[in-house]
Amino acid sequence: MFFFDEEEVQFPFPCPITADEIQELLSFIDQSGDPASPNSGSQDSNRSVYSMDERRRGRKISNRESARRSRWRKKQRLENLTNKANQLKMENRELKYRLGMTMHCHLKVSGQNEQLRSEAISLMTRLSDLCRIIGTVHSQ
Repeated sequence: MFFFDEEEVQFPFPCPITADEIQELLSFIDQSGDPASPNSGSQDSNRSVYSMDERRRGRKISNRESARRSRWRKKQRLENLTNKANQLKMENRELKYRLGMTMHCHLKVSGQNEQLRSEAISLMTRLSDLCRIIGTVHSQ
């Protein structure tokens, strides 16, 4: 709850500043509008120049911090990409090794298949010869 001119004001959402802070801000606004203020006249121009210098200095500091954060983010991205590249290189090596092993097994199995086919042809020829011999023995 906040009080302005003895009137209670309620906001439908949580306010991040306290009532005292709001009163302090309002007092600053009231002082700047006061024509008898000690900061009027030539001091206002000094204040605006001082304010411009302050702003310029603040921007320089802000820009330096922004550049520092940007360099840090760039460094982090580079480290992440380097780590990813190393990880992919290791994965590539592993896949090449597995491919080599698979090709070796394939050649080995292909050789065994060829040997078994040759044995199968030899056995079929022998069986055919035996069937013919049995057929001639039965027919006599």
